[in-house]
Amino acid sequence: MNVHVASGGYAERSRSIIREMKHLEGPMLPILHALQSEFGFIPEEVKPVIADELNLSRAEVHGVVSFYHDFRNAPAGRHVLKLCRAEACQAMGGDDLALAARQLLGIDFHQTTLDGAITLEPVYCLGLCACAPAAMLDGEVHGRVDVRCLGELVTEARG
Repeated sequence: MNVHVASGGYAERSRSIIREMKHLEGPMLPILHALQSEFGFIPEEVKPVIADELNLSRAEVHGVVSFYHDFRNAPAGRHVLKLCRAEACQAMGGDDLALAARQLLGIDFHQTTLDGAITLEPVYCLGLCACAPAAMLDGEVHGRVDVRCLGELVTEARG
């Protein structure tokens, strides 16, 4: 995440990123990923900039941002813990694991702990169906996650 825009002023940097990428076929998703990589989330003030640069309505841009679970509307914590919510993981105890995670962290999905350490997000398949339930901490996948393993992941993230 680029710290120089942490206090706001996203429009100018956003316009530069968009102009670098708008020549791509179907540029919106690559642009959104680049913006989230740059800022850590999709600031509300960049949606009209995207719409303007891509000749789309703000509603179209908002629809794409809100449809995809990977895009955030606020900065994430220092660590992101994703729990698989797909059917295979649910069948193998994913619902209980999700409940344990929410209780352990004191937050719900799409929220960040008060200390800013961990953001909890649902994800709909990590591709580890044979090793369900699955989780991902900062891009590293973990299979056969139980409450003990979940506690270790949280301890590692807070450590």
